[in-house]
Order: sequence, then structure tokens, then C-alpha cells
Amino acid sequence: MADFRAIHRVRCEQILLDDGWARDQVVEITTDGLIAGVGPAGEASVDLVLTGPVIPGLPNLHSHAHQRVLAGLTETRTPGKDNFWGWRDLMYRANSAITPDDLESIARCVFIEMVKQGYTVVAEFHYLHHAPGGDRYAQTDEMSQRLWIAAEDAGITLILLPVLYSYGGFDQQPLSGVQTRFYNTLEDYLLLLDKIQKATVGVGNRGYGLAAHSLRAVSPEQLVALDRVSRLDHPDVPVHIHVAEQLNEVEECIASLGSRPVEWLCQKVNIDPRWCFIHATHVTSQEVESMAQSGVVVGLCPSTEANLGDGLFPATEYLALGGKFGIGSDSQVCSNPARELQLLEYGQRLKHHRRVLMMGADERHNGNALVQRAVAGGSQACGRSVTGLTSGAPADLIELDPESPRLSRRSADEALDSWIFSATDSNVRTVIAMGREVVTEGQHAGEAIAIEQFLNTLKHLTDRSFE
Repeated sequence: MADFRAIHRVRCEQILLDDGWARDQVVEITTDGLIAGVGPAGEASVDLVLTGPVIPGLPNLHSHAHQRVLAGLTETRTPGKDNFWGWRDLMYRANSAITPDDLESIARCVFIEMVKQGYTVVAEFHYLHHAPGGDRYAQTDEMSQRLWIAAEDAGITLILLPVLYSYGGFDQQPLSGVQTRFYNTLEDYLLLLDKIQKATVGVGNRGYGLAAHSLRAVSPEQLVALDRVSRLDHPDVPVHIHVAEQLNEVEECIASLGSRPVEWLCQKVNIDPRWCFIHATHVTSQEVESMAQSGVVVGLCPSTEANLGDGLFPATEYLALGGKFGIGSDSQVCSNPARELQLLEYGQRLKHHRRVLMMGADERHNGNALVQRAVAGGSQACGRSVTGLTSGAPADLIELDPESPRLSRRSADEALDSWIFSATDSNVRTVIAMGREVVTEGQHAGEAIAIEQFLNTLKHLTDRSFE
């Protein structure tokens, strides 16, 4: 069990609040890891003084921890398969041998990577439910239990999203091969969900939600039923789904269901602010408008979307309509929220041939605007009702390193811009997650052991999966 120092009073020389930057403030933190209040510093003692710019921790709204073992191993040309579908075949191959011990080791390492870079909560889109070949573990939530352990060791809050995955395409063909590890009927899925829900009771750094893998992996009837269950039995937790990531997926959806994926969801399901649409890359202007009006969060994963050649989401158009977004690490080719925000903005600049786009007309600093929106949208997608650094919100704070050559001698806003658009290293000095100091001077106490375990796991997985 990880042992992190509890912080109850932290003095921040510069802190980003809902209404802008404030100087010399003290954040009071409850024993439950929530912010009790923020106010001017006085003479009372504090547990910690942060001299660098302090911003809210970033939510990672879409993660597949197990895919970390594949990062960097698919960058070779494969004639006829240099696309998402060819990458998916390699990913399934890597998944085929992962055991519970392996998953715990992989997740621990990647969760530590995340928290060191400034993510303080992660929504894990989890579909690796069963043993290789599809056999059930004695404990049907065995793999989920390993994710809870890994997150606790890393000090990151885990929002576990068990994924309903029943079919191998829009024609509802049975799952085969490695995909049998993912399979659940709706009934089995709801039993698993019940176990996961119970594991969160009374544990402040755990949460859960519902998820369907995609319209090609569940039937329309299942998705409508899942939506009904979510509204009746789980009204306060998020619901996630992959949607419209690939053009081929959109074409198959039209052929099978008579509508585009986002169009179908908005017409057939009660889409509301609890929903998070992951990727939504290939959408029409009408679909963009429907998403914005519904209050859904779009989960953008720019490094993965670029790596897989997915395409660009129409983010500036969505933003102009008041749409909400958050960011995710997805395939784990990048565990740095600053790099995700940089790629998000740069993609739109390349598309529109202009600069400084992902912000409102009355905002001045691109970095501030990106962080505030990613925190708000990501928190919503993680089921958090109070966000930012305000009373009642989780005490998730990250301090940017004021001694970094990339950030020094800058105003707080300039340092935040530089963190996203100029810095090459993490440049995060301190991380407090749910009131616990999990990163100090850029270091995590459990990292060395986690890396050693991960390298051992990677070695035998590589031997088994790619020999």
C-alpha cells in the first residue's frame, strides 16, 4: 500500500482560481482530500509552500493502460495495413498474453508516468476482463481489482469504466480470437458493474462509470438498455463510448443503422451531460451542433489520434458553439497532458492556417484557456460535479517548476503558455492528488520499483507475443 504524506494546508504564491490568478493564498484541505477553502495567507503554519505557478490537476478522461506495452513498437511499414486496423491487429496480439500480474505492473508504471506529468485522475476504459481464450477468472472482477491496486500505488484517482463489448462488427458477428477476452453479455456486464460500484464505496480516490465500446461492438438494443439502466440505477456517474473515430466505421454504421454514429446516438439514446463521446473525429456540422446542445463532453486524444492517422476533430467549430472537451492519453504513446493540449491546438492551427484558436474572443492566453476547459470538461467526464481549485472540489494541485529554464522569469500565464507550447520535459515539480503529496521535486517514491517490474513484464510479454 502506498504511503503518501497528507497535506492539510498548502501556501501557494501563485494559484489559478476560477476567476483568474491569485497571489499568496492558502488552500485548506479536509481529511477526505477535498478543498475546504482558499483564502489569503496569514501567520498560521502550513504543511507545504509552493513557489511556482499552481494549477488544477488535469483529468485524463480516456486511458487504455494495457496498451502501454505496445507504445513505440508499431512504427514500421506493413504494406496494406498502415492504418488504424493494422495497428489494432498488433494491439490485439500484444493483449493476448497479459495476465492479472502483468496488468497490475503495466498500469502501475503508466499511472505513475501520468501523475508525474500532471494528470491527477484517470478514467480507465477497461475491457480486458477475462483470461486469454475467454475463460473467466474465479473472481470476475480480477482484472479490475489489479487496476485499483495500481492506481493506489501511483496515488492517482481512478474512475473505472468497465466496457460492454459483445460483438465483432455492425453485423453482430461473434467475437473470436483475442477479442473473446472482452466478451460479456449485458447481464454479465451489469454483475461486473455491481462489483466495481461496491469497490468504490467509502473510498474517495475511486469512482466508476458505464461504457460501451462502440456502436460496432454492442447491439442497438443493448445500448438503449444500457442507457436506461444508467439513468435509473446510476444517474450520477458518466457514460462513455468510442464514436466516429474512423471513416470506415462511419460508412459501416450508415449501411447498418441508416445513420452516422453521432447522429444515431443523438436520435436513439438520451444523450445528456453524463455522456462522453471519445474521438468523434468524423462528424458533420449538424452532429457538432447536436453534441454541443446536448452538453456531452468530447474526449480528444490528440497524440493517439495523430499516431493512428485518425484525422482532426472540428474543435474550433465545436468550441464556438459552447461545446465541452477533455483530453486523454488513450494508447499511451504520450502520458503528458501538456503535449496533448499542444497537439490539440497545433492541429487546429494547421487546419485553419491561423494561430491561438482554442479560446474565446475575450481570453488572452492560450494555455490558460486550454487548461481551464480541459479541467472542466475532463472533470465532467469523470463524474465530478465540482471542479477547479474551489471549495468542495478534489484537492488536486500541480506546481509548475519555477526553476526550469523554459518557465523561469515569466508571469504565471506566460509560464503556463510555456509549459504547453515550449517546454520539452515535464516541468512539474509538485503534485498533490486528493490532498496527498504524490510527486515531490519531480520525483515519485514508487517509480524505481514500478519501472523495474514493468521492464520484467515487458520482456516476457514481448517474448510471448511477438516471437
